Amino acid sequence: MRHYIVILAIIISNLIGCTTNIELPKHPNIIYVLTDDLGYGDISAYNPHSKIQTPNIDSLSIAGIQFTDAHTSSSVCTPTRYGILTGRYNWRSTLKSSVLTGKSKALIPNNRTTVASMLQQQGYETAFIGKWHLGWDWALKDSSNFGGSGWNASDFDNIDFSKPIKNGPKELGFTYSYGHSGSLDMAPYVYVENGVVTQVPDSITENKGKYSWWRKGPTSKDFIHDDVTPNFFRRAFSYIKEQASEKKPFFLYLALPSPHTPILPTKEWAGKSNLNPYGDFVLMIDAYMGRLNAVIKKAGIEDNTIVIFTSDNGCSPAAKIDEMQAKGHYSSYIYRGHKADIFEGGHRVPFIVKWPNRITGNAISNEIICTTDLMATCADITNYTLADNEGEDSYSLLPLFDNSPLKTAFREATVHHSINGSFAIRKGDWKLILCADSGGWSFPRPENKKAIDSLPKYQLYNLTTDPGETENLWTSENQIAKKLQILLSKYIVEGRSTKGKPQKNDPITSEWKQIGFLKK
Repeated sequence: MRHYIVILAIIISNLIGCTTNIELPKHPNIIYVLTDDLGYGDISAYNPHSKIQTPNIDSLSIAGIQFTDAHTSSSVCTPTRYGILTGRYNWRSTLKSSVLTGKSKALIPNNRTTVASMLQQQGYETAFIGKWHLGWDWALKDSSNFGGSGWNASDFDNIDFSKPIKNGPKELGFTYSYGHSGSLDMAPYVYVENGVVTQVPDSITENKGKYSWWRKGPTSKDFIHDDVTPNFFRRAFSYIKEQASEKKPFFLYLALPSPHTPILPTKEWAGKSNLNPYGDFVLMIDAYMGRLNAVIKKAGIEDNTIVIFTSDNGCSPAAKIDEMQAKGHYSSYIYRGHKADIFEGGHRVPFIVKWPNRITGNAISNEIICTTDLMATCADITNYTLADNEGEDSYSLLPLFDNSPLKTAFREATVHHSINGSFAIRKGDWKLILCADSGGWSFPRPENKKAIDSLPKYQLYNLTTDPGETENLWTSENQIAKKLQILLSKYIVEGRSTKGKPQKNDPITSEWKQIGFLKK
């Protein structure tokens, strides 16, 4: 409508012989803050019994909209990040399970459209700051010898850190980029800015602390583990200030490495949660989110800036969940499981959107959404039409920002994925899990054959009456299970879960867990 008004004004101006400098309304700035291993129940707005109070993050929901049934496309880091940037389920890529390392090659091919490359085409400045964990191609001293997968310190001996990386954020649409390759506990510990290592590593470090551990590997002098999260926030603040005065809108993907291990709250926050270092770390993130909002406000861009806050999966056992539960804090709130699992605690996450120009505030949505929905949302905001091979599993959140009742469900269904590649599909009240176990790290673990042999082959839960996934209805409600299985098979075979022409999934190079149930 705004565009039509502007066009009409120009026509009228031409008719009366006047000149005008009317400008098209500026698209909103978009800031996407992705935390790492933050649980649904770690945000006090989501957990009335939380022992961690997060007033700054809570204030986002007061000023915006809080989604209560938001999910990541996977219950671990790399695959979720793939889905966020591509709008495509991770298991359609070559990564069918687990995560990449700091040494891994680029997962996203340069010819695939990302949120960043699409927004770049729409006139946006685009920036990535933080934890990448999607692979990029390091320069090698000996190109005939890759030299290990990246789990061991010796795997990095063949990397030439003095030369630029290839196939990183720049090639996927980010004008500016600054970050590290894998998780903060994965070597190499170096910053890469616009494709170039800021300082060549000159030492080998490791930490074996209970909470603050990281793997042994090459480390540069400017890479100080304790300061990585504060450093990313500082650079985000600077970027926002620089872009605020520009005519172009900007997209900032701020991918935090925290509160993932190593759990490193600064001295200012040590002991403040009265839980453990993980609780302190969450408090620190909340404080920085308050500063982020203050920077946006001071820059004069608050009204037309979208801030999205979420997590890449549920809380990790490395946070010492049992310690916190003993003190009355439940990181997964009422939900079963945690990071890596196919259960709700693995992939149900906090998801808050603030946009003063569009969202009235104090809004709550119970619609089921997914982190893959960023692509279609940004396309909708900027009037970009997605091609059939773009954002195959992405739905635009724009209709939900008005918080008006929908005539039909927002998503037809949503697919979940665990660390070992197990599948689940959610439609309305019902969730079908295509394995007998957790698919991850909680009981019953996939390798616990004794426990699994005594369980039904699949799991079906009504999440409205049983949000804790305690009563398996797969046998008694078998017809519902069959319909969900057929729908999941359709999504897999057609290469998409949205409307459009069928697409191909990336080649299968290893065992893929869904093959068995596709044949049934």
